[in-house]
Amino acid sequence: MNTIQSDGYQIFFEDSLTQLVNFIKEGKYSRSFVLTDENTAVHCLPLLQQYLGEADNFDIIEINAGEESKNLDFCIGVWKMLIDFGADRKALMINLGGGVVTDLGGFVASTYKRGIDFVQVPTTLLSQVDASVGGKTGVDLDSIKNIIGTFTQPKAVFMVADFFKTLPERQILSGLAEMLKHGLICDAAYWDKLKTSDLSLPAIELVHRSVEIKNEVVIEDPHEKGIRKALNFGHTVGHAVETYSMLNDSNPLTHGEAIAVGMVCEAWLSNKKVGLPDEQLAEIAEVFGKLYPKHSIADDCYSALFQLMQNDKKNQNGQINCTLLTSIGQYSIDNICTEQELCDSLRYYTTL
Repeated sequence: MNTIQSDGYQIFFEDSLTQLVNFIKEGKYSRSFVLTDENTAVHCLPLLQQYLGEADNFDIIEINAGEESKNLDFCIGVWKMLIDFGADRKALMINLGGGVVTDLGGFVASTYKRGIDFVQVPTTLLSQVDASVGGKTGVDLDSIKNIIGTFTQPKAVFMVADFFKTLPERQILSGLAEMLKHGLICDAAYWDKLKTSDLSLPAIELVHRSVEIKNEVVIEDPHEKGIRKALNFGHTVGHAVETYSMLNDSNPLTHGEAIAVGMVCEAWLSNKKVGLPDEQLAEIAEVFGKLYPKHSIADDCYSALFQLMQNDKKNQNGQINCTLLTSIGQYSIDNICTEQELCDSLRYYTTL
C-alpha cells in the first residue's frame, strides 16, 4: 500500500513527506513555493516545515480559507507573488491544503508561464479522496463551481494520515460522502465495508481504496469524455444545493453534506429512470440519513436550484445530464433529466 501509480505520477501513502523531500531534491527545482491557507498554515504547515527544513529555497504563499477564495482574484494575487518572488519555469508549487488550495494551486501552476510543476499535499479527507487526484484544476466564477480550469496532472501526490487528526467532524463527513460515492458507482463490496466501519476517523486502507477507484476511472478517461462522468453521481443536484447554500445560508453546507443530498436525490432519479431497485434506494437513503443531518429545502427554492443546475459544465445542448445508478456498484452515464424530474427528486429528499 506504499504507492499508487497514476497517469504519469505516483501517489504516496507511507512516509510521504520524506518522499516529498526526496522528490524536490531529485527535481533540482530553482525554488519551491508552498501554497496554503490560514487554517493549514496553523495546523499542517509546521509538520511540513520540519521536513522541508532539509530542502533549500522555499517560500510560503497564504490565501484566505474557504470556497470564497477559489476565484480569479485570488489567482491574480498568487501569480503576482510568484512574479515578485522571481519564480521561473523551473519552480515548483507545493499545494498544502484542502480542495480549494489544491484546485486553485493546480490552476495557478498550470497557467503560470504556460505551466510550472506542482505537487499536491492534501490535508483534508475530502481533498485526499477527491480533489487531489485526477488532474482537474479550477476556480469558480460568479458562484458557478469549477467553471474555469484545466486538465493538468500533478507531478506527485503525498497523502499524510496525521492531518486527519486536525479535522472537525463535519470535515471528516464531507470527505466520507465522496468515499461512499466511490462504493456506489464502482464497488458494492466497498460500500458494504464503509457501512460497517468506524467512520469517525477513516482508516488509511479505506482512503487507499477510494483513491484506487478514482484513479482507475481517471486513467481510463483523463478528460471526462466517457466513464469519468461516473464520478459526477450526486453532483448535478449536489453542486446546485451547495452553491445555493453558500449564497443564502449563514452556516453553509460543506461540499460533502451537499453531495450527500445530491446522491439521495439522484438515487431516486436512478430508481425512476434506470431501474435502481426499490430496496437499494431505501438503503441509500437510510445510510445517508443516519450519517448526515437533514437539510431543509423549501419548495420556493426549486426554481433557483434548477437555474444553478443549468450551469453545470456536464450539460449538453441545453439539457441537464446526470450520472445515475442501475444498482449499487454500477452506474449509467449521460441520462437527460427534466426540470420536473429534478424537482421531484428534491421533493423525495424533503419527505424522508
